[in-house]
Amino acid sequence: MTPIQELVRDFQDLVAQVPEFLQPFIVMLAGTVPFIEGELAAMIGIVGGLHPIVAAIAAAAGNFLCVTLVVLLTSRARQSVVNLTRTRVAARAHARVAGGLRDDALDEIGEAAPAKPPSKGRQRFAKWLVRFGVPGASILGPLAIPTQFTSAILVAGGTPRGWVLLWQGVAIVIWTTVTTVSIWVALTFVVGV
Repeated sequence: MTPIQELVRDFQDLVAQVPEFLQPFIVMLAGTVPFIEGELAAMIGIVGGLHPIVAAIAAAAGNFLCVTLVVLLTSRARQSVVNLTRTRVAARAHARVAGGLRDDALDEIGEAAPAKPPSKGRQRFAKWLVRFGVPGASILGPLAIPTQFTSAILVAGGTPRGWVLLWQGVAIVIWTTVTTVSIWVALTFVVGV
């Protein structure tokens, strides 16, 4: 037995200690973690001995549930910021009309903190968004940053929630399927487990 086969068997023995009905839920929980997501969670499930289809569905479902939560929270946060900005603009306009505040006091009302430069992953994602739109950025996004971050960026930028959820779902299905098939082929035909 090769060292890889031995490692897989040991991991499967460890997973076998967990009740069988809980194993998909553990894979689903792993799918909610950024950088693990549906792709690695499905791999963990398959290596742990779950049927590839069960592992893929559980991992993708966990990832999509987490993305849905992120989209809903980001949407609410964006709406709050938009409402606050509208209130500030209205207050500035009212103060100018009333003439009650000096210009330096008006500047303090609308002053924002300086932004730090975006990371390389965010810059790459922004290029894809401009070049390919929401569908392309959602599908290519996992190559640069996790889907949770991608969806938050899209919603914060003003993309409708439904559109983000649709394309993030498509991306999760594509990437989870590709990695599930790849790991199944590798374990079946290369490793021989």
